[in-house]
Amino acid sequence: MAKTLVALIASLCIAFSAAAAQTKADAKKAAPKPAWTELTPAQQQVLAPLQSDWEQLDSTRRKKWVAIANRYPTMKPAEQQRLQKRMQEWAQLTPDERRAARERYQSLKKLPPQERRQVREKWQEYQQSVTPPAPAPEPPPPTNN
Repeated sequence: MAKTLVALIASLCIAFSAAAAQTKADAKKAAPKPAWTELTPAQQQVLAPLQSDWEQLDSTRRKKWVAIANRYPTMKPAEQQRLQKRMQEWAQLTPDERRAARERYQSLKKLPPQERRQVREKWQEYQQSVTPPAPAPEPPPPTNN
């Protein structure tokens, strides 16, 4: 009797393991959502720089980008421009460059707040050093008095 019970339990464990593995395999086969065609025209317009890479993105990343696209109309024009520029730059990176960027981001997130602040300040200094200064305003035309 005990042997039969142990055999039954072992059989059920194997059956449930196989069913769980099949469910995971089926989930991996399912196409990530949302598909590009499922996006609204407004979302497609915002996310246009990523269109060629959309099929390679997993569901989690797609959902994050969709959330950003949904927030886009509430962003200030400068934020919208920065987002568009960064998406274009991201789209031009190779897969290895993207992986390296993600790893750097994760390592920066782990820094203590004071060190993150120092990194941010150094980055801002660098950005100011490579950004050309704004042109001086033109003097007003002479007046004939």
